[in-house]
Amino acid sequence: MTRPAAATGHGFEELLRELAPQVLGAVCRRYADFAAAEDAVQEALLAAAVQWPASGVPESPRGWLIQVAFRRLTDQTRSDQARRRREELVTTRTPVDQQVTPPADHDDQASGDDSLSLLFLCCHPALSPPGAIALTLRAVGGLTTAEIARAFLIPEPTMAQRITRAKQRIKAAGARFAPPDAEQWPARLREVQHVLYLIFNEGYAATAGEAVQRTDLTAEAIRLTRLLHRLAPTEPEVAGLLALMLLTDARRAARTGPDRLLVPLTEQRRDRWDNDLIAEGTALLTRTLGTGPVGPYQLQAAIAAVHDEAESVETTDWRQILALYEVLERVAPGPVVTLNRAVAVAMVHGPRAGLALLGTLDADARMTHSHRLAAARGHLLEQAGEIEAAQAAYRSAATMTASRPEQRYLTMRAARLGD
Repeated sequence: MTRPAAATGHGFEELLRELAPQVLGAVCRRYADFAAAEDAVQEALLAAAVQWPASGVPESPRGWLIQVAFRRLTDQTRSDQARRRREELVTTRTPVDQQVTPPADHDDQASGDDSLSLLFLCCHPALSPPGAIALTLRAVGGLTTAEIARAFLIPEPTMAQRITRAKQRIKAAGARFAPPDAEQWPARLREVQHVLYLIFNEGYAATAGEAVQRTDLTAEAIRLTRLLHRLAPTEPEVAGLLALMLLTDARRAARTGPDRLLVPLTEQRRDRWDNDLIAEGTALLTRTLGTGPVGPYQLQAAIAAVHDEAESVETTDWRQILALYEVLERVAPGPVVTLNRAVAVAMVHGPRAGLALLGTLDADARMTHSHRLAAARGHLLEQAGEIEAAQAAYRSAATMTASRPEQRYLTMRAARLGD
């Protein structure tokens, strides 16, 4: 029996994206071969995308996809001798009572654990950050290789190679499809959160190309973090990460003006901020703080909340923001944290004090290829009235960023100082 897509309350794309990690998890759990399972599930998703618009959504879409993926995987294993050897290996590993393909309406209760295991597998420490991001978006996010390639502005064959290499590394590392044990859990969870945060940041402030932001990536990062929060509801830093994303994404509409130019936080129209996201993020953070150790995501979410709750730049509680940055620098020190603290220092103690703190980053090799230090210096020099030095800093920053909107913004900023 089938039903029209509208009856599900979802569009096809959203429904398939939601089901993709559950189906892949179920197939991985049964066959213990991530690469083959991933290929089979992609074929099942493609079949659904072709068939469901015409025939309607099955009563158990998840069961339908699992059954089709099982069939595809079985066909593959029978297609040549190598695949036949794999089939024999799989058969020996699978308990007798599980060697029968379940019916299409079968719906086991392990989907939550499977999705979590899948996230951990795709964010395995053997993978580079780009490889982990690509594999997470493909396997857990349900995006096609072409969609991921477009998001990161690289050719589809290049992204396909990246995904293939990531799967090969997982296989070479002997990674198991299972949640990490208690001893490994904290470190592996940090890796998963880091990958999700990288996806969000690339979407919120695209590092290259013509777009200021990539809403497809921010939306996917938030969706996957909501999934992680649902699977690990007692982890304070997971809730902190979700709150941080919501409170930051709330300002998305105000980050560009009518001319599509970048608008910095201090000049944004706050009536364009999304109050629903601010309320959700603030409530989530309020429920989380104090329930466990305070980590960097909770602290960054708290800073974002202070910004979001202020009616204007002038009424922003910069002393509280500075205090939070000081705690953040003790918990998770790094040059970007110091740079942001320098801006807060300038708002509390004046631009000279901020410039002095920025000066401590000049010898930091991690800032060598980033435009952020020069951009922040230009901002504080402008505040201090050193116009020529500010122009030079803005121009220097413009040459260092691959983002066209940021290049235009920084160049325009330098030009305006010469008017």
